[in-house]
Amino acid sequence: MIKTTRVLLAASLAGTLVLTGCAATDGASGEPVKVSMWSHAAGNDQEIATVKEAITDFNASQTAYEVVLEEFPQESYNDSIAAAAASNSLPCIIDVDGPIMPNWAWAGYMQPLSIDSALEESLLAGAKGYYNGELYSAGAWDAALGMLVRKSTLDAVGARVPTVSEPWTLEEFDALLADVDATGDYDYAIDWGNGWTGEWFPYAYSPIMQSFGGDLVDRDSFESADGVINSAEAVAFGDWFGSTFADGYANPAQTGDRTEFIAGTIAIQYNGNWAVKDAYEALADDLLILPPPDFGNGPKIGAASWQFGVSATCDQAEGATQFIEFILQDKYIVAFANRIGLIPATATAAAEVPNYAPGGPFAIFVDLSNEFGVLRPPTPAYLKISTIYEKAVADIINGANAKQALDAAADEIDADLADNDFYK
Repeated sequence: MIKTTRVLLAASLAGTLVLTGCAATDGASGEPVKVSMWSHAAGNDQEIATVKEAITDFNASQTAYEVVLEEFPQESYNDSIAAAAASNSLPCIIDVDGPIMPNWAWAGYMQPLSIDSALEESLLAGAKGYYNGELYSAGAWDAALGMLVRKSTLDAVGARVPTVSEPWTLEEFDALLADVDATGDYDYAIDWGNGWTGEWFPYAYSPIMQSFGGDLVDRDSFESADGVINSAEAVAFGDWFGSTFADGYANPAQTGDRTEFIAGTIAIQYNGNWAVKDAYEALADDLLILPPPDFGNGPKIGAASWQFGVSATCDQAEGATQFIEFILQDKYIVAFANRIGLIPATATAAAEVPNYAPGGPFAIFVDLSNEFGVLRPPTPAYLKISTIYEKAVADIINGANAKQALDAAADEIDADLADNDFYK
């Protein structure tokens, strides 16, 4: 049952979006039963190509079910799911960003996922989503973030190449930004990715805040953000992060296509393993994939990525689950990894991906994930926390006082927690 009264839904979208639910054909006629699926990957040609291949192969492999795909842009996908839940028209198969899953499970959007136990055990921890001890989602990859930079850029300013065991310090990184800016060779020293919106903001920037010593919410009780998201350490992050824009090292109006790093007009790019394939093809051995700096409490990056699950209202859960097991075969995990540079979700698939084999050009992402990955708060409140944090950081990027922005975020999060009985 969808708990529509317990979660803030995108009600305005519900009246304007035309959404496809999970109704199925009779099947008595001998035709396969249609199983609807939504994907967040519209516009990501390589990712959606693998999804479509798996759908085509699955539909051809049996006659009981036909998976039918509808694509959404990532920026509007979560709102579309909320609107569909409000109108009781969720599709059968959904994909869900790992940290969002507890909210969707708590709200009644999703049902537990019963995949083969051997498959479940074979998946990386970051590729599985649990809520209240039950599996709700499983994915074909994990993701990791790093700093992309040309070796020639570091050589030109005399900067050392950091390692997983010896990352840059805050002081070193500040000096690097200043030195790169002083060359006059680039429009900006760094692309933080702020042209993207939505979940990118907490995924990319809250781990930096954690490296400073802050966090999004008290993780012991999950009942307050005050004194955490607006702690002295969190404000220090906000002051510093905002200064990279105010000082001209980063562009507050950064484009969403993020082509400037490869084009050579931005020196450093903070990005994930899904983006590194194009950079490697363009720059080859001049590309360095480096750990994020240690801002005082060790380097931190976000963990968990997009995963597949079954909606609570799906009346073809067996077919939906069969497809999820199908797309989590190594064949498709390898295809995702080869096409978009993501970390394969099984060890056997990773062995078939040269880029992630020991010594491979992307192998460092496995180390970054294992060493520095941190989960966003595993609470149903996270969906609201993430949107509040996005606004606070966007305000800081655009020149707002960091303490005021984070104080306001703490107040809003705590009010939401209280309004929802702390999501118990």
